[in-house]
Amino acid sequence: MELVLDIVLDALIDTAKLVPFLFVTYLAMEALERAAGDKTAEAVERAGHAGPFIGALLGAFPQCGFSAAAATLYAGRVITLGTLIAVFLATSDEMLPIMIAEQVEPTLILKILGIKVIVGMLAGFAIDAAAYILRRNASGELHIHELCEADNCHCHDEEGGIVRSAFNHTVQVTVFIFLVSLALTAIVEVVGQATFSLFLVSNPELSVVASALVGLIPNCAASVIITELYLEGTLGFGATMAGLLVSAGIGLLVLFRTNRRMRENFMVVALLLAVGVFFGLVFTALGFSL
Repeated sequence: MELVLDIVLDALIDTAKLVPFLFVTYLAMEALERAAGDKTAEAVERAGHAGPFIGALLGAFPQCGFSAAAATLYAGRVITLGTLIAVFLATSDEMLPIMIAEQVEPTLILKILGIKVIVGMLAGFAIDAAAYILRRNASGELHIHELCEADNCHCHDEEGGIVRSAFNHTVQVTVFIFLVSLALTAIVEVVGQATFSLFLVSNPELSVVASALVGLIPNCAASVIITELYLEGTLGFGATMAGLLVSAGIGLLVLFRTNRRMRENFMVVALLLAVGVFFGLVFTALGFSL
């Protein structure tokens, strides 16, 4: 019974952290849609070219709140695919709090964050450039109204206005995140962090791929395990970076909840995995470490 209560409490805490980010994001999006004419849409599209730069910088802030906000903004086509990927790659999730708690040298923390930000920018700009060449740029016309139609939130009702609409969206997404987080937390508790750790370190030649796969788990436990194994000296730097780069936290859950285009969602996962594994293998091949 105590284990069940711990699982529920952990899921509640993880979910509660995101509520302010989600509400503010939806509130801003509702305000944008109300004011959005052709000029507003064009302005957003022009600003999208610098999106990966700004997104990577903002994504480096601790916790995964901004990655959740970015997922929602992408679903509404307010930001580009490259910007979304930049945010996800730069997101520090639980890495930063763990390193600070372990009194890791500030220079080491800054170097790791810097690498994540740089990789996020490079990947983001490359993806947006490729999308532009293929004429499939992910920004352009706003699709915020599609979120409203999918969630049946009555956004355009006069009563309550944008506050009510933002509240309705936030509640629906929060419930979804809580349920999935509850399931993931239960799995981690039952399987045990030791099992995940063994999976990462028992296959040295595949540790980069294994770390990236663990990093994809949309739960804070993934980045915690990877960070702790690195600080213990058990996991190599290349494998560590592969896992931390793809650790977008709850952002992936929000993406799958808000963006109805499942093919795009799986493409985002594939891109994250590919970038994380690529740079992890590069760091490993070069023998790079901090």
